[in-house]
Amino acid sequence: MTLHVAVALNGSSFDASRWVDQIRQADEARIDFATFDDTFGRSGPDAVLVASRVAPLTRSIGLVPVATTTHTEPFHLSTALATLDHVSHGRAGWQVRISADPAEAELLGRRAPLGVDDLISEAADAVEVVRRLWDSWQDDAIIKDVPTGRYIDRDRLHYIDFTGEHFTVKGPSIVPRPPQGQPVIAALAHAAQIWDRLDVDVYFTTPSDVDSAATIVRQIRAHGRTDKLVFADLVVFLAADQETAIRRRAATTSDAAVFAGTPEQLAGLIAGWEPSGISGIRLRPGDDAHDLTAITRDLIPLLRERGLFTPSAEPDLRTRLGLPVAVNRYEGAARA
Repeated sequence: MTLHVAVALNGSSFDASRWVDQIRQADEARIDFATFDDTFGRSGPDAVLVASRVAPLTRSIGLVPVATTTHTEPFHLSTALATLDHVSHGRAGWQVRISADPAEAELLGRRAPLGVDDLISEAADAVEVVRRLWDSWQDDAIIKDVPTGRYIDRDRLHYIDFTGEHFTVKGPSIVPRPPQGQPVIAALAHAAQIWDRLDVDVYFTTPSDVDSAATIVRQIRAHGRTDKLVFADLVVFLAADQETAIRRRAATTSDAAVFAGTPEQLAGLIAGWEPSGISGIRLRPGDDAHDLTAITRDLIPLLRERGLFTPSAEPDLRTRLGLPVAVNRYEGAARA
């Protein structure tokens, strides 16, 4: 079994060419997907818009922007992400994020900050609403029936009628069902309250070594998430020799393990983590300009040579990651 490989892209530049250059490097290396970081409080472009900008210029890589549920209506999230899936021809995903930052709440002025438990509960409702809205159009809802002048078969659009603690959404969506049916949903999972309450497809975790990686995988499986993918995050500083890489790392700290060394040493570390049961590795370049190039040019060929990574030829992200086909929850009832 080979591992999936993802890269995390982060930056505040409004220069589109910068983002295009980076994503093309990852695309040409045939990395499975890239995530685009974002928060409300930072200076920089919206991650969903960045992913939409680079989508037509890439061929195979999955595009997974961060979008925060705390101050964003799930209806708007569903339409933006469905549009990204259409633009990318089935390569879209979504990394769910919550915000407990009072400064970010003040930027929007909607309400006082919620506690973490309430924010996670709200995020869980948002994920459910978004999933239902994606299903609110059947795949064959657009009929383009010229003789009758009907573009859409209204019987193949569905009200989701969601009523929860945080949202009441009737639907249907205003965007046709995404090509994947359900774009891939991910979340950074530092603790059990995330994998216990957020029903997503991919959990990004932050183990410190192979033993903690194996422990996290066991914990997630014990919570009934047996069909979910578990990725290990790793911040990387790469150089031709370890001493230079360590100097580049300097005093960098992170929620994830921080690696400083050569591409060969990193390939060895990833090989050591593979038996832990993780599904893949998400590499966070310590410096986008330097370390992303080292990942795509030097590391990926080593992983392929060692049988740790095999690029997929599948055209859509769900299939590439081995996730099941997304069955429309409303279609069977409509036929009945």
